[in-house]
Amino acid sequence: MNTDITLPPELEMSSNSALKKKISYLTNLNAQYQRSKVIQDTLLAISNIATEATSIDNFYRSVHIYLKALIPADNFFIATKDIATGLICLPFFADEKDSHPSDLYPQETISDLLESGITGYVFRQGKPLLCNNTEFETLINTGEIRDLGSTCHQWLGVPIKNQDRVSGVLVVQTYKEQHTYGELELELMVFISHHISGVMDRLLHQEQLEQAIEQRTKELSNAYDKLKAEVLERVKAEQLQKALFEIADLSSMSEHKAQFYASLHKIISKLIPAQNCFIALIESSKLLFPFYESMHYAVPPTSRPLKDGLTEYVLSTKKPTLLGVKEIQALIDERLIYHSTPELNKTSKIKQWMGIPLFIAGEVKGLLAVYSYENQYNYRQQDLELLIFVSQHIATAIERKQAADTFKINHELLEEKVFERTQALAATNQHLQTEIAHRKNIEAQLTYDAQHDSLTGLPNRNVLIDRLNQALKHTRRHGQDSFALLFIDLDRFKVINDTLGHMAGDQLLIETAKRLNACIRDNDTLARMGGDEFVIILDSIARESDAQEISERIIQSIAMPYWIANNQFTAGASIGIAFSHQNSQHTTETLLKHADKAMYQAKSKGKGCYVVFNEELGAMAQCNKEFEQEFTSAIDNQHFSIHFQPIIDLESKHVIAIEPYLEWQSQNGKHYTHNKIIDLAKKYQLAMHLDGVIFNYLNTHYPQLQRQYGAETQLHMRISSQHLKSKFSFRGLKNTIRTSQLDLSCLVVFFDEASLTKDLQSHINAFKVITDLGVEIGICEYGCGYSSLTHLSYLPISSLKLASSVSQNIQQSQQQKLALTYLLTAQALEYDVYACGVNSPVIQQQLVAIGYQFGQGHCCHFNSLNKLD
Repeated sequence: MNTDITLPPELEMSSNSALKKKISYLTNLNAQYQRSKVIQDTLLAISNIATEATSIDNFYRSVHIYLKALIPADNFFIATKDIATGLICLPFFADEKDSHPSDLYPQETISDLLESGITGYVFRQGKPLLCNNTEFETLINTGEIRDLGSTCHQWLGVPIKNQDRVSGVLVVQTYKEQHTYGELELELMVFISHHISGVMDRLLHQEQLEQAIEQRTKELSNAYDKLKAEVLERVKAEQLQKALFEIADLSSMSEHKAQFYASLHKIISKLIPAQNCFIALIESSKLLFPFYESMHYAVPPTSRPLKDGLTEYVLSTKKPTLLGVKEIQALIDERLIYHSTPELNKTSKIKQWMGIPLFIAGEVKGLLAVYSYENQYNYRQQDLELLIFVSQHIATAIERKQAADTFKINHELLEEKVFERTQALAATNQHLQTEIAHRKNIEAQLTYDAQHDSLTGLPNRNVLIDRLNQALKHTRRHGQDSFALLFIDLDRFKVINDTLGHMAGDQLLIETAKRLNACIRDNDTLARMGGDEFVIILDSIARESDAQEISERIIQSIAMPYWIANNQFTAGASIGIAFSHQNSQHTTETLLKHADKAMYQAKSKGKGCYVVFNEELGAMAQCNKEFEQEFTSAIDNQHFSIHFQPIIDLESKHVIAIEPYLEWQSQNGKHYTHNKIIDLAKKYQLAMHLDGVIFNYLNTHYPQLQRQYGAETQLHMRISSQHLKSKFSFRGLKNTIRTSQLDLSCLVVFFDEASLTKDLQSHINAFKVITDLGVEIGICEYGCGYSSLTHLSYLPISSLKLASSVSQNIQQSQQQKLALTYLLTAQALEYDVYACGVNSPVIQQQLVAIGYQFGQGHCCHFNSLNKLD
């Protein structure tokens, strides 16, 4: 019997369809489970690295790696904001299409760039943002953000918050339409942002703790070093005191001469290394060596007549001396030592040599010498000073020893009793002399410090005023006597000080003080007033020309090159001279004021010169001050007439450009031309303000200029390089150009060639920014010989405007060749070249013959300057 049941075809088809649906459902459910498991594992891994992270940079990289396993995150970056400064930075950035923002927008800072974009929008809103291309365009059109970087398909940004304050933004974006972000990706990014906030807070706290520990450790270390230095100084003082006592005691002992000097050597060796040492004494015009110790020469030198050895040199100078190899060789080369007795020269192996004269009975009667060979101790100035101090006691000890020996020979029978009483008196006297000498030294040093400049050692202002008062009193008592006051100011001190630093500036002042001292007499007074100002009182001068000759000598001396920090620099001096006999009612203040005024007049004449004060100069100084105020007021109130000089095609006479020129009538009726006004603006530091006057005039009258000369006519304008000296000034120039009413495509701004060469790098950087605004750049006054032709090859300029001197000397054959060179150079670099100073038809014809096309000058004015009403 057949038990198989055959289902109808309809039922069998229905059963297969249900089974397929169930299999599909289970497959999807399994895929969701697998993805959930991957998400769970990834989030767990991110949580673990957030807990264990010791570096925020490594944490960011790990987050990026795990995040790419969940969502498309090849384009991922993190922006953070500094709590103190409020600036935004990019600690992590990865993008498969765009370069780093600092490379795409090098002219803007990262903080300003991100603040203006969609990242800054999330910072301001403090909410997550999932944005597609359409929504992105809407934000741009409403002005909420700027369009930065390449267009993406979707952009997802989540704020990183710390105590309700947005401290960063976490961003992913995709350029591919098959990759889409949704709620799941948003939740993942929010989860990761919480971990980043925690890690940032923890690592910041850890960094602050480490900084606090490092600061405290540094403070403890400094305190330890200070204490250690104080202990070392105390030990040195005790050693010195002990050595002095030992020297004092040694002079009273009945030792043999050899043992006496050997004991002195031991005491000296306790203070400084003295393996090589000798003592020389003068006796009956002979040089004796009672003590000699050397590592290389075991046999001491025998007594000899005084010759030209190194020992005799120091004895003749009567000054303590520390010499090195070069100094010793220099003395030999100058034939000051060993010239007539080269066999005495034993200095070939000596590295350093110190010699201190010994004053016995008020005269130089001997010398203490300590020296070193190669690879031994390196003596310093402190060692010399210490040995000078000790040598005084050594000289006293030697003197007493000699006296005691003489007394012993002459009075042998009474030696014991006399020596006992002498010892007691000597000890007491030595103590008193030491105390008195010490106190006198202190008082003398305090008095010296109060009256002298600590840097140069010159008398200070107090001493100068005192001596000036004395000089005035003397001239009032003795009417025929007179003196001169010189007020000296260095011309380039600030440049050297700013370039090489204050240490180099101090060296310049010290060297200048030495040069000034060499230019005056012993009875004159040189003082430092402060900064780079010096004052000289020339006492008892016979004629005014004497002061002028000394001033010329000073100017010549200061103009000699200085070697500072291995660099050669030249300075200069401006000198004001005031004479005491010009007015019997002079006071110290009026004399100083007159000399100061004369000095400033010397500076205004071009520096490097001197000016003698007179009543006319005093009145002139007052007039100059009033004139400066009048000129400043003219700029503030724009009291100038502005004309426009045409630049023409030299053959067709067609006007191709115009340039504004200023005129000014002062209150005294004097007329000032454009170039004179420019010079005054430079003198009074008002060049940038004067440019502002011209810009304001052009903004007002530019439509009228276009109607008069045509819309295509170029507008040439010379700009002061002072705008490029600082970021603030240059920002003002950019804003002035950007907000002007001028057609920037027709504007050509010219900068002076001399200013360009003084600060080439600043001009190059500024030129790039200005050309980005759509303005062309040119160089004016070209051909003065300041810059090389190679500079032109990498400057973003379009025009050269030659100096007027080129055209004015064009009839000379050599000048014609030079003008042709300028023209060929400009043509090779595809620059427009303009000849200035075309003041006669002959010059115009000569320029055309050479090949010049454009020019400006009196011959190009059509008989008058064009002026707008």
